[in-house]
Amino acid sequence: MTKKTTNKKSSKYVVPVVVCVLAIIGLAYYYLFSPMSKMDETVYVCIDDDDNADSVFAKVQGIASKHGIAAFRTMARHTSYLDNIRTGRYEVTTDDGALSVFRRMKNGMQTPLNLTIPSVRTMDRLAAVLGEKLMADSAEIAKALTSEEVCRKYGYDTLTIACMFIPNTYDIYWNTSVDNFLDRMQKECQAFWNDERKQKAKAMHFTPEEVTTLASIVDEESNDDGEKPMIAGMYYNRLKQQMPLQADPTVKFALKDFGAKRIYEKMLRADSPYNTYRNVGLPPGPIRIPSVAGIEAVLNYAHHDYLYMCAKEDFSGTHNFARTYAEHLANAAKYSAALNARGIK
Repeated sequence: MTKKTTNKKSSKYVVPVVVCVLAIIGLAYYYLFSPMSKMDETVYVCIDDDDNADSVFAKVQGIASKHGIAAFRTMARHTSYLDNIRTGRYEVTTDDGALSVFRRMKNGMQTPLNLTIPSVRTMDRLAAVLGEKLMADSAEIAKALTSEEVCRKYGYDTLTIACMFIPNTYDIYWNTSVDNFLDRMQKECQAFWNDERKQKAKAMHFTPEEVTTLASIVDEESNDDGEKPMIAGMYYNRLKQQMPLQADPTVKFALKDFGAKRIYEKMLRADSPYNTYRNVGLPPGPIRIPSVAGIEAVLNYAHHDYLYMCAKEDFSGTHNFARTYAEHLANAAKYSAALNARGIK
């Protein structure tokens, strides 16, 4: 056989081999690198500690194309992934291929979430909100926040633990444990209470917890951040004169009647340390997680000589302030008449 004939026969197989190789490369690229997600926006796959192979596949299948889930299943079954499923919240963009998503989940390379601490009234409500945002169960969070032992660990008790939560937004991993979450909140609280804020509190003869408690009342009294320093100054004046705060929101908190539109005489008799009509001084802890604006309003309270305030009769959400009780009664009469005119009971 001549050399020319041999070359001819060899070249006959080159083209099919090249075609096969290119086809394999094309299929590999299609399955591993082309967009895996069938969604129109970035989504997240959350894997928790009771997930198994079937539930992981079901979660991925919910967001993946047919070729994407096929590639994911193949990689999962031919690696150690199913023996070491890692919890977490994993990002899947519209451009991510199956290989990229799989490697992320296999290596535990989760994406943190932006968690905003809500300005809620009770720790039960805080636990419920956090339970919706984090892997931790709301009952587990609530148990920690109502445990004297846990609260003491962070320097609080069950009535003051709300002081540790500063309602900002934090980058937190979805699968963080309750202990690690509380450690993080303590660290953030300590950072918030810098030397400047501590000095302002000290000048008022307040602890940070007392500032936070008064701020929670100020926040309940008004949504108007511009008015809050005036309200804080009014309450601070009453405290200095050993007058009861007589803050209606504390009565609502004592009775757990947060929707009350009017405060009646019988409500003022509520036997509770939170009832500032019956007790002089601050209540034993915050009546909500106050806003940063509320805390700053107390630390930078308006210096004036007002001792009374009453909601304005125009229902603007702001208040009429008074120096004397007689002035206050006149303001209260105007507001009461406005309530009656609107049929608010």
